[in-house]
Amino acid sequence: MTDKTDLTVEPGAGTPTSRAARPSTEPIPEVKLTGARWWREVGWRHLVGLVAVLFALFPVVYIISAAFNPLGTVVATGLIPTAFSLENFDKLLTDPGRPYLRWLGNTLLVALVVTVVQVFCSALAAYAFSRFRFWGRRGGLLTLLLIQLFPQFLAAIAIFSMFTTIGEVIPRLGLNTLAAYTLVLFGGALGQVWLIKGFFDSVPKDLDEAAVMDGAGHATVFFKIILPLVRPILAVTGLLAFVGAFNEFLLASIFLRGERVKTVAVGLYGLIDQDRSNNLGVFAAGALITAIPVVVLFQYLQRFIAGGITAGAVKG
Repeated sequence: MTDKTDLTVEPGAGTPTSRAARPSTEPIPEVKLTGARWWREVGWRHLVGLVAVLFALFPVVYIISAAFNPLGTVVATGLIPTAFSLENFDKLLTDPGRPYLRWLGNTLLVALVVTVVQVFCSALAAYAFSRFRFWGRRGGLLTLLLIQLFPQFLAAIAIFSMFTTIGEVIPRLGLNTLAAYTLVLFGGALGQVWLIKGFFDSVPKDLDEAAVMDGAGHATVFFKIILPLVRPILAVTGLLAFVGAFNEFLLASIFLRGERVKTVAVGLYGLIDQDRSNNLGVFAAGALITAIPVVVLFQYLQRFIAGGITAGAVKG
C-alpha cells in the first residue's frame, strides 16, 4: 500500500515534515485559580483596590452628605445624611452678600482664557523646538524646565509690588481686577511645552516635508497637518491647564479682594473662614456646583483623548 501522508518541506529545511506533526493551533484552555492560590496571586489586589476606592470616596461622600443636610453644621453632618433638603443650595444662590454665581462666572472666564492662551503658546513653542534646529534650542528647553521647578507663588511679593505700580498708571490692570490676575496667570503660558514637544516628536517629519514640497508654509503645516494629529495631547494639556487655573487660590487671594471680582476658590474660602461650623453645608453645596464644569469638560475631552490617535492615523 502507498502511504498518502501529506508531506511538506519547510523553507530552508532538507527533510519533509508531516502536517500532522505541526503544533496545534487550538487555544490552550485557561487555568482557573481557586482557593489559596487565587488569593495569593489575584485576590489581595482586589482588596487593595477596594481600600483605595473607599479612601478616595470618603471625602466625596462626606461633602455630598453635608451639602444636602438641612442643618449644615459640622456636628450634625455624617457620612449618611439623616435628612435631605436643598436649603443649603438656596442659601448659596440667593444670598446677595455672597454672589456665588458671579464668582463662578469669574472663574470660568479666567480659566478658559488662560487655557486657550497656554495651550496655543505651548503648542507653538513645542513645534519650534521639535521641528527646527537653532542656536540656543537646548538651553531654551533646559531653561523652561528649570523655571517650572520653582512654584509661582515665590514671586508673589514682586508681582504684588509690580502691579501696585502698574495700577497707579493703568487702573484696569491694577490690583483687585480680573485683567491683572489673568495677566499674571499668563506667566505660565509655556508650562506645557515639554509635554507637547514629546508628542510632536512622535509625528513623522515626512508629513512636513511632503507638505512643504506641495507649497505649504509653516503655518499651514502647523494648523492643517500637525494639530489634527496631536489632538490627544492638546486635550490633555488643555484639561490640566483648565483645572490648574480653575483651582488656583494663592495668587487669587492676593489680587482679588472685592466681592464682585473674587473667584470660586477665594469666595468659598472666605465663606468657610467666617464660620467654620455653621457654614459647612453652604460650603459643601458650593463645592458640588464647582465640580460640575470640570467633570463636564473631562467628559467632553474624553473622545479626543481616546480616539484622537486612531482618527489621525496615516495609512501606508
